[in-house]
Amino acid sequence: MTKAAPEKEKAKTAALADQIRAGDRRALARAITLIESTKPGHAEESEALLEALLPDSGNSVRIGITGVPGVGKSTFIECFGLQLVEAGHKVAVLAVDPSSKVSGGSILGDKTRMEELSRHPGAFIRPSPTGGTLGGVARRTREAMLVCEAAGFDVILVETVGVGQSETAVSEMVDIFLLMLLPGGGDELQGIKKGIVELADAVIVNKADGDLAAAAERAAAEYHAALGLLRAANPDWRPPVLRCSALTGAGVAEVWETVQAHRRVMEASGARAARRAAQAGAWMWSEIRDGLLRRFKAHPRVAGELDSLEAEVRAGRTTPTAAARRLIGLFQGE
Repeated sequence: MTKAAPEKEKAKTAALADQIRAGDRRALARAITLIESTKPGHAEESEALLEALLPDSGNSVRIGITGVPGVGKSTFIECFGLQLVEAGHKVAVLAVDPSSKVSGGSILGDKTRMEELSRHPGAFIRPSPTGGTLGGVARRTREAMLVCEAAGFDVILVETVGVGQSETAVSEMVDIFLLMLLPGGGDELQGIKKGIVELADAVIVNKADGDLAAAAERAAAEYHAALGLLRAANPDWRPPVLRCSALTGAGVAEVWETVQAHRRVMEASGARAARRAAQAGAWMWSEIRDGLLRRFKAHPRVAGELDSLEAEVRAGRTTPTAAARRLIGLFQGE
């Protein structure tokens, strides 16, 4: 590589960063594509871009939204987002779609499900595949949030694929975690992992309209009682149970009021700054784990025996512990 090549890359990164700060949507989309790329060389480019944009990030409200299948997350996000952009906010939606384990592809249907919001000049919707990442969030959702913040978006909504065993990963990247439920009653909490409920900063009973209005009211009371039996994630905040209809818009404004109230409480106690600091630390360790695993699998001696040892473990001819010890030894050069 010539001496001029690194300087050319620096100039290219600086130009892209300037375009993002200016609110250029195409530049923002290109940046997220670069960040999500697994191609050799793109990692260094994306890291340089993030370093350049880091001072301009961190000024948004980061909201995680999760819920059981069929609860209407996308419908709620469109209604919620439209109310926010009409009030003058700039809203970025990072919508995560499940990746196919067979093809690696993704449905990426959120732009069609949020058709009106996607056309609004004050909104930006970016659907991304999970790529098999645990937690129902895309591999680079954290970095995408920083880039959106640098582009001037003051509300970031992260929609996850649903409630699952590792869904709590979303709590490690947002300021407030919203759990959406159906008007089914407190028994529904039995089918949801306790850890997710304990991490919820607010519970929203959606579809509180028409024939389900009365059921939603009863369900909200039951959820409130059930939450009273659990330990709150933060001693300064008791998670409220809200009712809304994403279809009619009723009660959606109260969700934003709750988000604002939560921010005031967390900032006053110092919990918001502490939460973001802890998230940054968790992010670093996540990168360390991912990086070590990639290097481990790419190690020539490990790669030479990995398949055969895994086959022996699957066949019951050796224990997972012994196989792991052998592979780690090869990695360490023992």
